[in-house]
Amino acid sequence: MAVCARLCGVGQSRRCRRRQRHNQQGQGSDSDMDEEEEEQIVGQKRGDGGGGDGGPGSSGATAGPSIAGEYDSCHVNRGGSLDRANTGPPHPQSLAELPPELLVEIFSLLPGTALPNVALVGKKFRQILNTETIWRRRCMKEFGMKEDLRKMEAGGVSSRDLYVKLLHPYRHILGLWQPDIGPYGGLLNVVVDGLFIIGWMYLPPHDPRVEDPMRRRPLFRIHMWENKKASVECMYGHKGPHKGDIQTGKKDEFSTKCNQTDHHRMPGGRQEEFRTWLEEEWGRTLEEIFHEHMQELILMKFIYTSQYDNCLTYRRIYLPPVMPSDLLPPGLFKGTYGSHGLEIVMLSFHGTSARATKLTGDPNVPAGQLTLDVDLSRPVVLLDLEHQRNIEELSRLVLGIHAEVQREEQQQAKDTSATARGAADGACGDASAAEEVEVDRVTCSDRCQPGSSSSTSPPETQPFVLPLGVMARNEVYPRTCRKCFYGTGLIAGHGFTSPERTPGLFVLFDEDRFGFIWLELKSFSLYSRLTDPLAHAYAPNMERFEAMLCSMQSWTS
Repeated sequence: MAVCARLCGVGQSRRCRRRQRHNQQGQGSDSDMDEEEEEQIVGQKRGDGGGGDGGPGSSGATAGPSIAGEYDSCHVNRGGSLDRANTGPPHPQSLAELPPELLVEIFSLLPGTALPNVALVGKKFRQILNTETIWRRRCMKEFGMKEDLRKMEAGGVSSRDLYVKLLHPYRHILGLWQPDIGPYGGLLNVVVDGLFIIGWMYLPPHDPRVEDPMRRRPLFRIHMWENKKASVECMYGHKGPHKGDIQTGKKDEFSTKCNQTDHHRMPGGRQEEFRTWLEEEWGRTLEEIFHEHMQELILMKFIYTSQYDNCLTYRRIYLPPVMPSDLLPPGLFKGTYGSHGLEIVMLSFHGTSARATKLTGDPNVPAGQLTLDVDLSRPVVLLDLEHQRNIEELSRLVLGIHAEVQREEQQQAKDTSATARGAADGACGDASAAEEVEVDRVTCSDRCQPGSSSSTSPPETQPFVLPLGVMARNEVYPRTCRKCFYGTGLIAGHGFTSPERTPGLFVLFDEDRFGFIWLELKSFSLYSRLTDPLAHAYAPNMERFEAMLCSMQSWTS
């Protein structure tokens, strides 16, 4: 029994420990007469069985023909030796013969998804699975619930009901999601929050305060307060929770529906709804926004997004897995996008490139599109501050690299189309192209920083200033940077017409901030990391994450 308990990893049961104590010599208790009498009886049984005087050194165990036979004829004493005599009842031959307290410990270690199969074994297992300890531990282990369980149980809801009727059925909607709101997208985080499952919509801070924390707005919640059944409530609007519904159909997708959309209306009609929405979304009134084009964009977004009435479809998204070779930790960032305000992007690394994908978008470049593509194999060493202020100097450096990239892409296209070329000639051509690329990079490095050799590495930090004429929503930006790289940004006309990638400069300030200079637009975007804890969010592997990125682009293309 002791061996069985140890194999289960939960320690020895009370009966098992008592039997071990009875089998020891000289370990009796002077204060408990019953235990002394039991030890004497055990000693007599040993004598009858020819097991010696029961001393620690009298076992004399030898290797038997099988492990099963060894456990049938001996037991382990406290000294670590084996006693031949088999005292007490026979060892259990199956899990069903174990004592209930030990089965509770074993079942508590199983994942909740396996417990329904355990209940099918027999009546005894079904009865044991009614033990609250099992379900309380599963709620804590799988969903992080602790003190909230005490409040729930005090309210008359058991941990088993909580797990079976709320946490387990809705476990598939926990994590990060992107709502299907046309080009605007969004970021929803579904979490176990106290005694509820809540869907929080994450909103960027008010433009242009990119380094402020994110704002959250509850869209729905699920609880078990009424009739011990899971109830879904819509949280949209200003009249409090009201009836809603959640539908899960396809994998990694679910939909929400509000059953009382009249709760979203305001007494003052659409004008009052717009003013309230504007203050929440932008932190200002329409009169305070002087730019006419910006007013049109804001009004367009309100009309488009309010028509859904919180009846939305969500698709699962993942955070990128962290790799040791990453330039900085990947994750979510808030960035400035001119008249469109602040938007949320996801930074990820793919070999020698860094990519920023939009989670929220606008009518020009919608959510899901690759907004930045940075070539980490093409660093740019900045000039002194005087030359940095000259936009022509910066443009010459970046456009020189851009022309080099285009030449290489054209050459690669020619090599691919030349199917008649032999393998040996192809290898020779690749080597020649690599040599030309290396020479061009050395030349570019010399041009970027006069008087330096190719072996000279850039300093750990270097002064940074925006060129004159480059517009920045944030006048307060870091004045030192770590590294700079060539990259391209995606621009397009209204309705995502005529999209094209335009060259620019990626500037790494620190692990939580980076920027991008859009040369064609003469604009600067500053990005700051989203630091909110996000559970159930990371992709299981890089392949799964890249497949998700491809799906995101197809949603809005």
